[in-house]
Amino acid sequence: MIEKFKTLFIVKSSLISLYLALTTPLPFISNDQLKIISIITFFLGIYLIINLTSDYVETCNNKISYKTTIISKTLGRNNWEIPWKDIKLIKSLPTSQGSKVYYFNTKKGDNFLIPQRLENFEKFLATVYKNTGISIDEITYISPLWTYKLLTLLSVLMIIGEFFAFLS
Repeated sequence: MIEKFKTLFIVKSSLISLYLALTTPLPFISNDQLKIISIITFFLGIYLIINLTSDYVETCNNKISYKTTIISKTLGRNNWEIPWKDIKLIKSLPTSQGSKVYYFNTKKGDNFLIPQRLENFEKFLATVYKNTGISIDEITYISPLWTYKLLTLLSVLMIIGEFFAFLS
C-alpha cells in the first residue's frame, strides 16, 4: 500500500502568508511604468512558493521515496528513493539553531535527509520503524509547530495593517 506524506499545511500557510505580507503592497506603491511587471512578479512569486512547498514523501512495503517538483529540481533539490532493506541506520546532526536534522544512512554510505515537516509525522515515523526496525524515538519536528503558527499570525496581522494603511 502506497502512503503519501505531504508538507505540513501550517508550514505552507506560514510561508505563503509571509510572502503575501511582504509583497502585497508592492504592486500598489510601484510607479505606473513598473505596475505590470510588479503584478506579474507578485503572481510568479506566489506560484513559486506554492510549488516549492509541494514536495512529498511516498512509502510502500519496499521503499521510501522523496518526490520534488520541477521548480525544486531546478533549484537543487533532487528526488530520491531508498529500498527499506538498504537503510543501515538513522544518524543525527545538530543545526546551528540548536535543533537536529536526521539522515537515512544506507549500506552504500549515502545519506538522505529525513523530511521533518510532514503531515501525519507520527504515522510516517511509525512506517519508518515498521520497515527498518531502527529506533525513531528521538526524531521530532525540526522546529516546534507553534513557531509556524506565530509566523502565520504575525503575517496576517501585517496584511491587515497594510490593508488599513492603504484605505486611509
